[in-house]
Amino acid sequence: MITAYLGLGSNLGDRKQNLAQALKLMSKHLVVEQVSCIYETEPVGYKDQPLFLNAVCRISTEMGPKQLLRLAKKIEIKLGRVPSFPNTPRPIDIDILFYGDKVFSDKELTIPHPRLAERAFVLVPLAEIAPGLVHPEKGKTASELLDDLGVVAGVRKWAEAGEIMIRRQDVSSFC
Repeated sequence: MITAYLGLGSNLGDRKQNLAQALKLMSKHLVVEQVSCIYETEPVGYKDQPLFLNAVCRISTEMGPKQLLRLAKKIEIKLGRVPSFPNTPRPIDIDILFYGDKVFSDKELTIPHPRLAERAFVLVPLAEIAPGLVHPEKGKTASELLDDLGVVAGVRKWAEAGEIMIRRQDVSSFC
């Protein structure tokens, strides 16, 4: 089994329910081990859109990275995401942040996620559940990457993980 970290985001429809549904659908194919608190965040890039809810989860899977990407895209489509321009409003976004300690890149997928070290909406929940996780290319922990951002604005705790977690004995929340 490989341990991976996924970023989840939603800013259309019932945002909290979208995150919960994504976790539920993922749990049919892999083990969701831990989920961060939920954070409400400012949009990045295209600013004229609703605020996001974001969370990070730790999973265990036997899927390869491309298989995991296909699952994430299927779940996004099932929950109503339609292809559009970058940084568009969406009911759900699922990003593979880390896949073990692998470094991988092709036209469809880059692991670790190429912009995670720049994004407080990813680093705040990631550092919450995996502060010592080391970025295999940067050689810094999630906490150190978050510290490198300096003042974090536009990210506020919105709810406890239990509000979106699937009800399983083996899933733990951090907050």
